[in-house]
Amino acid sequence: MSVLLRSGLGPLCAVARAAIPFIWRGKYFSSGNEPAENPVTPMLRHLMYKIKSTGPITVAEYMKEVLTNPAKGYYVYRDMLGEKGDFITSPEISQIFGELLGIWFISEWMATGKSTAFQLVELGPGRGTLVGDILRVFTQLGSVLKNCDISVHLVEVSDKLRFVLAPSATPAEAFIQHDETRDHVEVCPDAGVIIEELSQRIALTGGAALVADYGHDGTKTDTFRGFCDHKLHDVLIAPGTADLTADVDFSYLRRMAQGKVASLGPIKQHTFLKNMGIDVRLKVLLDKSNEPSVRQQLLQGYDMLMNPKKMGERFNFFALLPHQRLQGGRYQRNARQSKPFASVVAGFSELAWQ
Repeated sequence: MSVLLRSGLGPLCAVARAAIPFIWRGKYFSSGNEPAENPVTPMLRHLMYKIKSTGPITVAEYMKEVLTNPAKGYYVYRDMLGEKGDFITSPEISQIFGELLGIWFISEWMATGKSTAFQLVELGPGRGTLVGDILRVFTQLGSVLKNCDISVHLVEVSDKLRFVLAPSATPAEAFIQHDETRDHVEVCPDAGVIIEELSQRIALTGGAALVADYGHDGTKTDTFRGFCDHKLHDVLIAPGTADLTADVDFSYLRRMAQGKVASLGPIKQHTFLKNMGIDVRLKVLLDKSNEPSVRQQLLQGYDMLMNPKKMGERFNFFALLPHQRLQGGRYQRNARQSKPFASVVAGFSELAWQ
């Protein structure tokens, strides 16, 4: 079964009277106690009108409307990042995060033949902090990239409501495996489409995709939640005023690649960053700084990124690569660079310093 959202006005069938965020195979999951009042936001009025006009909407459609609606969407008119926002991301915590990802991309570029054309594409760039840190690394390693034409692309992908069961099968059910054992599964069709497109491009023209996010490898069930002022927020209350999110199911991404490319991970963030040399980079920055406040900021950022109780084990890294990259094949697209692929991929095994 699939889950739909509908307006709380009018009678509901018995199974839907309990205001519960996820229902599948007859089991219920709740996001927490609901407050007595639900502030009537412009987004709530928009959603109620939409539901009254066309009927219940899917959870995926609800998230898309709340977050990316051009007129009232959360991502459109709110500055959600940082201490004064609702959540924070790894690039905003420390420059080292983006610098190490810059090293990863250069490592993959070198391992796959040093193509003269280099496209760096970030999906969902936020303020552009991450790509700024990556480009700083590219500048510092200009001697390595001196004959490379780099293009950079930033791409944005971005009364009372209650959850009810869909009256019939929905397209989302096509993404659920027949041998699925979990009693509740979250799927993101849009993510599947993106992974399919990326896999096809990588298989045909080379390159690599690196995904960094919180998630799991097909083990979790109910992860849909909201964040406001760095605290959990009921997903149905005051829509448009809080971020809505769900964990990435990396097993789903791997499945949607359909074997066109090889995949690595997911591995924990602290393992990936340690393999990429975060300890070495931290020492360099600390040695170069005499300002106590800067040193403290560096150490606090390192702790936030690496501490298993913070972001170290909550976030994961996952990569898509051409099959030849892991099979010791040769890079066919650049006849001048025909050295065998290195089987070791930076970040997913310990980085060897030479």
